[in-house]
Amino acid sequence: MDNLIGLKVGGVPEHFNLPWRLAIEEGSFNNIGLRMHWSDMSGGTGQMIRGLETGSLDIAILLTEGITKAILEGLDCKIIQVYVKTPLRWGIHVPYNSDIQKMDDLKDQTFAISRFGSGSHLMSYVKADQEGWDTSKLKFNVIGDIYGGLWALEHNEAQAFLWEKYTTFPFTEQKKCRYIDEVVTPWPCFVIAVRKEIYDQYPKKLKQMCDIVNAKALEVKNDENSSFVIGWRYNLRKDQVQKWLYETDWNYTAESFPVEFENTINYLKKLNLISEENTENWEQKLF
Repeated sequence: MDNLIGLKVGGVPEHFNLPWRLAIEEGSFNNIGLRMHWSDMSGGTGQMIRGLETGSLDIAILLTEGITKAILEGLDCKIIQVYVKTPLRWGIHVPYNSDIQKMDDLKDQTFAISRFGSGSHLMSYVKADQEGWDTSKLKFNVIGDIYGGLWALEHNEAQAFLWEKYTTFPFTEQKKCRYIDEVVTPWPCFVIAVRKEIYDQYPKKLKQMCDIVNAKALEVKNDENSSFVIGWRYNLRKDQVQKWLYETDWNYTAESFPVEFENTINYLKKLNLISEENTENWEQKLF
């Protein structure tokens, strides 16, 4: 056990990451010589990008659009695999007692975001673009995490907050916010990224690590008890979990998605969130 390589891995404390948590709890990574130290990243992709920058994380499971932008702008990391190949369904939430009923009511209003460069930030641009708004006029309030977002809505520090809709559903039931719409990512939602230093040092171990996670994800997908386990662990209703499991597929076979990354990059360029110069040789930079 003393010879195990310790790696620091972070991800959101949400149902998507149950395969990682189970594999760690069951000691599966020990069999390939790794000791994984998990950290919940309630601040989402923006917080994880910062962790990869500072070295407080070696590996992160984070949103495709956020890490793609960060790497192309100079973050010294590599994407080693798509983790969840289906899109993410972002709920659009507003203050419970407000008069806001539809997206049109949010034009020129303030969006709560966890951090700049986070999914809640970038997907606000995607939705605004879909609505035909001038994205240069979007306004943001940085709130840290889901609890900051709920506080901002309650205190009228923001009029909208985008977050994964099943995670936020319990708060809609508690009347802490109100769901009015959703926006679906036009690409696979989560990837696994690794600091370049770790990527260069342990390529074989990282491949084995991904194989373990992919196999555990397939178990979770096929286990008829998963809806109970996920509901209990993440405080979600069974019927909600069943809907989510039906909509969600992890990347069980380590399939690659180069066209989808090109789609992500084109969208980031279209929204002026990344420059043409930064996207040169993008495949070499990302992978």
